[in-house]
Amino acid sequence: MEQRNQTPISEFILLGLSEEGELQPLLLWLFLSMYLVTFSGNLLIILAIVMDSSLHMPMYFFLSNLSFVDICFTTTTIPKMLWNIQTQSKVITYAGCLSQIYFFMLLAGLDNFLLTVMAYDRFVAICHPLHYMVIMNPKFCGILLLVSWLLSVLNSLLQDLMVLQLSFCTQLEIPHFFCDLNQVIQLACSDTFFNNLAIYLASGLLGFIPLIGIFSSYSRILTSTLKISSSGGKYKAFSTCGSHLLVVSLFYGTGFGVYLSSAASQNSRTTAIASVMYMVVTPMLNPFIYGLRNRDIKLALKKLFS
Repeated sequence: MEQRNQTPISEFILLGLSEEGELQPLLLWLFLSMYLVTFSGNLLIILAIVMDSSLHMPMYFFLSNLSFVDICFTTTTIPKMLWNIQTQSKVITYAGCLSQIYFFMLLAGLDNFLLTVMAYDRFVAICHPLHYMVIMNPKFCGILLLVSWLLSVLNSLLQDLMVLQLSFCTQLEIPHFFCDLNQVIQLACSDTFFNNLAIYLASGLLGFIPLIGIFSSYSRILTSTLKISSSGGKYKAFSTCGSHLLVVSLFYGTGFGVYLSSAASQNSRTTAIASVMYMVVTPMLNPFIYGLRNRDIKLALKKLFS
């Protein structure tokens, strides 16, 4: 039985992806490069949409918000990781750790909801094209975005407040490159039943329900598309949602990959390495997916550079 820490803790230790000294410069430059590509790529998508009036449509409104969330998502964890590598320090303050948990949960939830809303947008555009602008009016789009923010804020605030109630042991090392909620809870000496219950309920309500919504939207899109007689019409219908479907596959595929790796392996370092795909690689690839596959975005980017 670990000794309970009777005094309020002031910091945690982030063990990172590797403790081998010769790998630290490589990790520094690798993650710095990926962060810069993610930041600049998503920023270009936002600028292209804002500057091109032809892209002031619901689909691109939500895409610009997704790009903004992806920038913030990586900024929550990667700069701190780079700072720790550069300064050869593994310390993160208690307040800093709680802040990382809060913003990570908030932005991951927003990613989830925005992808669901974008799937619904594609469903309306393909299955009800004549009523698209009536249904997806600016007021309704604003309500969808507001609800996404409110649900994400409430969930992240709840998880953070429940962590505040925990007492921690003297062992305060987190085998990750950021303050992962599950890893932090495992360090607690007090009862974590309600913390784990809240995580499972949030995963079910805020994770699987939106995923069911995405599957429902795309099943109806598929059914409607198969009824189109011309091959050109089918191609146009599939091409309008191909980029989004690829992003959804990346987001949920890497997320489930992290979950399965943590369930199959007792090595927390393996889970940390797997989470790089979810937290860094996916936000980095999103601008390339939309920039290369979406004709309107490609034209807007050309206008932006010219």
